[in-house]
Amino acid sequence: MVSVVHSVAALSDFEQFLATLGEGLPPADAERLKGAVEYAWETYGERTLGSGERIWSHALGMAVIIAGLKLDVESRIAAVLFAIPSHDEHGIARIEERFGKPAAHLVHGISRLNKLRPITKGFVATNIEAGEVNPTEMKAQVEVLRKMLLAMVEDIRVVLLRLASRTQTLRFYAANPDELRVQVARETLELYSPLANRLGVWELKWELEDLSFRFIHPDVYKKIAKMLDEKRSEREQFIVDAVTRVRQELEASGVMGAEIYGRPKHIYSIWNKMRKKDVEFSEVYDVRALRIIVDDLKDCYTALGIVHNLWLPIPKEFDDYISNPKGNYYRSLHTAVRCPDGRSLEIQIRTWDMHKHAELGVAAHWRYKEGTKRSAEDNYDEKIAWLRQLLTWKDEVADSSDWVKHYKQAALDETIYVITPQGKVVDLPAGSTPVDFAYRVHTDLGHRCRGAKVGGQLVPLNTALETGQEVEIVTAKHGGPSRDWLNPSLGYIHTKSARVKVRAWFSNLALEETLAEGRGLIAKELQRAGQTGANIEELAHKLGFAKADDLYIAAARGDLNQRQFQAVAKGGDLLAETQLPDAVVAKPAKPVEGNQGILIVGVDKLLTQLARCCKPAPPDEIQGFITRGKGISIHRMDCPNFANLAALHPERVIETDWGIQTTGVFACDIVVDAHDRQGLLRDISEIFTREKLNVVGVNTQSKQSKAHMSFTVEITNLQQLQRTLTLIHEVEGVVGVRRA
Repeated sequence: MVSVVHSVAALSDFEQFLATLGEGLPPADAERLKGAVEYAWETYGERTLGSGERIWSHALGMAVIIAGLKLDVESRIAAVLFAIPSHDEHGIARIEERFGKPAAHLVHGISRLNKLRPITKGFVATNIEAGEVNPTEMKAQVEVLRKMLLAMVEDIRVVLLRLASRTQTLRFYAANPDELRVQVARETLELYSPLANRLGVWELKWELEDLSFRFIHPDVYKKIAKMLDEKRSEREQFIVDAVTRVRQELEASGVMGAEIYGRPKHIYSIWNKMRKKDVEFSEVYDVRALRIIVDDLKDCYTALGIVHNLWLPIPKEFDDYISNPKGNYYRSLHTAVRCPDGRSLEIQIRTWDMHKHAELGVAAHWRYKEGTKRSAEDNYDEKIAWLRQLLTWKDEVADSSDWVKHYKQAALDETIYVITPQGKVVDLPAGSTPVDFAYRVHTDLGHRCRGAKVGGQLVPLNTALETGQEVEIVTAKHGGPSRDWLNPSLGYIHTKSARVKVRAWFSNLALEETLAEGRGLIAKELQRAGQTGANIEELAHKLGFAKADDLYIAAARGDLNQRQFQAVAKGGDLLAETQLPDAVVAKPAKPVEGNQGILIVGVDKLLTQLARCCKPAPPDEIQGFITRGKGISIHRMDCPNFANLAALHPERVIETDWGIQTTGVFACDIVVDAHDRQGLLRDISEIFTREKLNVVGVNTQSKQSKAHMSFTVEITNLQQLQRTLTLIHEVEGVVGVRRA
């Protein structure tokens, strides 16, 4: 005890210090806290932190701040013992044994959070100073770091302890100037003060901001301080007097029980407003501010009248957000008045419901100030609002076990935050693997991923990642993903975005292989025709294809009419439809007459047949082509064969449409590309059976584990076809399905 007393100066000072530290605690808890102080002194001795501050002094400063926030005894013990694990490998176990599991849990949380220091220090401070990232990227990354801070802990009190520690560090730098304090100040403004703001810890927010601003811009800080032309204590006294005067007037008018409070605007906030609004100091009207909270809506306007009667309103500084709420439904009365001393006073007036919405809802003060946008997929904002409610309730929680229970419910565990080797934080859904991480960083990194290191140790690619881990991807110079990654039972991929990228890679691979096969077939056909120097693009256009790749795909899939190709390759025209083979035009089993489903403009009861090259079905746009001896052949408007025939014989084209009541079934071709596997044909056939489609033709080809399937089915309408295509696309291994 003697050594502890000497470190604090004198016995009376030490007793006073313990009284401050244990304010509001039961005697038994105060005694436990005293034991923690003695244990801390025995362990810390004269050791110092990286900042040069003695660990002992830092611990006591933290504990005083935490006591000022009126947190429980476990939080105060944890503040005193925060550095024990760094100097005793069995420190957590000893704390649990001597002071209980809750206190040990908090100290462990602080230790975990301290591991983020190299990340936040390296990214936030260095990149801002060096300008290595653009502002948008910087803002997004800092936001992820803030979320990571909360996600790293199961108990929000750990975050409050971290904020208290940072406040104490800045206090030390204020008394002991050091070149490192500017870097620490930048990190504080980007990370810690916005977090304190969001959590509603105003006692720490203004001090974090003011001290940081003082270190970064000392000249501007002194200039604004001088312009204020009064000490903080004098400004605070003005607020006390103003509160008393307004309360007396309200009670005289019958408005009872109003809550009135205020605090002088701190220097950083004044500078921020001057900078953002591009105004001079004389135009900042909220250097001193009051907030009036009343029970009823009518009392808001009563209070407004009293305020304007007490002081002179400043023109153009009144906003009625009650009658005209902001877009986020923020409601309040804002006004600014000129006091007899010539200085201004800003006043906000609202009801308790309005106040609750403004502080905890979508119009919360921190969201308005920081410009954060709401995301439908991210409930982080709602959690922050709930945590702020907990901070408000802390004085009303009698049992500390209830306090711990409430805070454990606030664990932010739906998202994990992992770090790249370069120090960038990546947020992922809980359960994500190194493969998900690789694709989140960059698609090419995912494709070339062959292994992963977590914390420097090689791990399987289906390992579930945890918040705070550093992940390094081992890559190959070339190559692509493994098909095993798409197997759900193996657990390589957890996120939908990564799965989509892997499927897209294999789809592109199948397309490239199809194009290569088609190029080979076209080359052979041209060689056979003695036209190896032919222009492929021109050939494709003559055959009704938009580009050469479409021609190659048709050739590879067996959809190209070789007789037509040979004729066009040798410089001829397409053969007339009456000369086309049965593979292109054939008699339907049941010809449909004009008055039974197809209307031929200007002609009645002509024999019609549905062209098998494009197999039209209602409600496809159609046109007719008059054949020799076979009536009217009905084609889809986008049919390549029809386009060629219409170009050769435009006089034989006839306008055609479906009848009002179109009945019967229509043949339709469905083409499926998939990764070949056992049971694939069975699974697709089951869909046809469930949809009650009659399959009248099947053609399947398999090459190098790639399956190409063509089905001819009978449908009643295109809605039935579209539903079938959607179901087939969901079959395992299918990479593409389309109507031919």
